[in-house]
Amino acid sequence: MPIDPDFRAKRKKVGTHSGHDVWGPVNPPKELGIHGTSVAVDWDICNGDAICSEVCPVNVFDMVEVQGHPTSNRKSDPARESDCIKCLACETNCPTKAIRIEK
Repeated sequence: MPIDPDFRAKRKKVGTHSGHDVWGPVNPPKELGIHGTSVAVDWDICNGDAICSEVCPVNVFDMVEVQGHPTSNRKSDPARESDCIKCLACETNCPTKAIRIEK
């Protein structure tokens, strides 16, 4: 199931991580929420393959380690979401459709 395009209306901000918002619910290790707003990554469906990081021309993403999540122990973190140029390469290439770019 892809990231919900209406997550900002349906979820609440529950905190921050690496300078970006985190949208709940968050209940580690199984629910990690959506990280970022203009570049949003649903950590609950991210498989950690780093394709987004490989195709991003401006290096928006860092790969971070998480423990105990059923999908992957690595997640794509939009650490530099303000640098995004909205080329959509990450959103288009994500095999799990875990990324949503605010257009």
